[in-house]
Amino acid sequence: MHEPLLDRLAATPRTAAHLVVEVPEEKMDWALDGGWGPRTILAHLRDDEYLCMRVALERMLAEERPQLRFVDGGDWVAGRNTARDRREELLADFALQRQATLSILRMLRPDDWSRTATREPGGRELTIAQLADAWADHDAEHIAQLERAVGETLEEAIERRRPA
Repeated sequence: MHEPLLDRLAATPRTAAHLVVEVPEEKMDWALDGGWGPRTILAHLRDDEYLCMRVALERMLAEERPQLRFVDGGDWVAGRNTARDRREELLADFALQRQATLSILRMLRPDDWSRTATREPGGRELTIAQLADAWADHDAEHIAQLERAVGETLEEAIERRRPA
């Protein structure tokens, strides 16, 4: 039932790797229109995985109707940890963190998908299924941002590498 969603989530680390693997190191920090450069986008995907989204999922499984607060990207970027900021580290860390998330999601029982939490501010209720959907949408948003930052789409990157 949730396999297409899990497949979308599983594809994100691989997609990110395809997009940045050949980006020259000096371009990893170039930002378009005041946005984030490829390195910061990768760091955000990694950090959001283990600091926000999976924490929310885990709390929703461990607590009855927890109140969730998510870190704002603008607040995060100013104080983000840059200790493992090489492209290879970011990609490996993100893939590892996403694998942990997928392991949790794949073991959910059907009723678990409807467990709820309240998102603050505003008190909007959401289920684990809605959280996972928003997670995949968040991935898509940042993959599109990464495509703009590197100047090619996933399809273009794959086609360019295809043997003649």
